[in-house]
Amino acid sequence: MALFVITVLALLVAVMAQLQQVSGEAVSLQIQSQRALFAAESGAQVAVREVLEGSSCGAVSSPKPFTVSGLAGCQAVIDCQSVSAELSGKSPAEEIFTLTSTGQCGVGIDRAERVVEVKVR
Repeated sequence: MALFVITVLALLVAVMAQLQQVSGEAVSLQIQSQRALFAAESGAQVAVREVLEGSSCGAVSSPKPFTVSGLAGCQAVIDCQSVSAELSGKSPAEEIFTLTSTGQCGVGIDRAERVVEVKVR
């Protein structure tokens, strides 16, 4: 009887340890995902400033690595597309920029990636 109780308790401890490990990994991935979102948003904000100051997609630099403590090891890769269009039927045509910022954090199995898209005119 004692052997049975010891075996059941050992199995219970093993299952609890496995659940704890899986829970810790999920929290770690959630943090990486949040960091990637913040990197994507930060990259988009910098790209908006660059495209408005330079008035062209050529003014946008990419990738943008981050060195601040919260985003260390993260980067934002920016893609810029521009289109000329007459808005509300008004001439002359305005330049509309679509900025796609992809935030990337971590490496290997712990890598997270988030995308933010911004339109600017």
